[in-house]
Amino acid sequence: MRTIELGKSGMQVPVIASGCMRINNLDEKQAASFVDKALSLGVNFFEHADIYGGGECEKIFSKAIGMNPSVREKIILQSKCGIVSGKMYDFSKEHILKSVDGILKRLQTEYLDVLVLHRPDALMEPEEVAEAFTQLRESGKVRHFGVSNHKPSQIELLQKYVEYPLVTDQLQFSVTNSSMIESGMEVNMTTPGAVDRDGSVLDYCRIHDITIQTWSPFQYGFFEGVFLGSEKFPKLNQKIDEIAEKYGVTNTTIASAWILRHPAHMQLIAGTMNEKRLEEVCAAADITLTREEWYEIYLSAGHMLP
Repeated sequence: MRTIELGKSGMQVPVIASGCMRINNLDEKQAASFVDKALSLGVNFFEHADIYGGGECEKIFSKAIGMNPSVREKIILQSKCGIVSGKMYDFSKEHILKSVDGILKRLQTEYLDVLVLHRPDALMEPEEVAEAFTQLRESGKVRHFGVSNHKPSQIELLQKYVEYPLVTDQLQFSVTNSSMIESGMEVNMTTPGAVDRDGSVLDYCRIHDITIQTWSPFQYGFFEGVFLGSEKFPKLNQKIDEIAEKYGVTNTTIASAWILRHPAHMQLIAGTMNEKRLEEVCAAADITLTREEWYEIYLSAGHMLP
């Protein structure tokens, strides 16, 4: 599996990560089989959040992988906190510290490789976040920190107080959800795609060596469905299928390769719990689409070139 450095962490990670939000849909045997499959494919990066399954997903994962010190040193664990489900977002020092203790207990580990703040908290006090991060880092409970769904100014505000470089920003991204590409292409235009919806976060992350982790890489809209095979995207599917046939792979592989082709060196978070589908996603790590193929897919999704 091809690897990249996660931000400025010095840590090499696979370009494909396994998102474990749906692992609670598997029974004990299936969960263990899936984790084994991921590891056999070189996917040793597992991504969690304290709200996934109300915390059950972390428990199921730790049991499925048979967590112990020798297993732990072979994998990379990331989890997110900050969402109080259905109520609010909470980046207070107290909540962050309490959340991490719960995460570590459920994962049966003494530390996280990466802790990510889950969606911006409007009431965030960056000094508090910095205090929490320092305490977690010095205690050995968390090694690196990142954010999810943040724009540049929010990252700058945090980084003003946090002494460690934030290593990742987790953002929704796919060929159909690519406003951060559109706004950079349709500069100085009055087209819908020209609207800068995220503060030029793509360029910002590249400038500051922050790794973009892409979530929902096959979804369109906000969890409206998968674009692969969808009647809503006939031209896109025709083009993806055409290129997939050329490479002798599936449409899932090509949709993944489209993301990995971008020079920002993104890490794709695959949320599938299907072993075959994960294998198809991982195959993208060995494919580099041509510039022409990348643009053909982009245009077939309904985007424009000025």
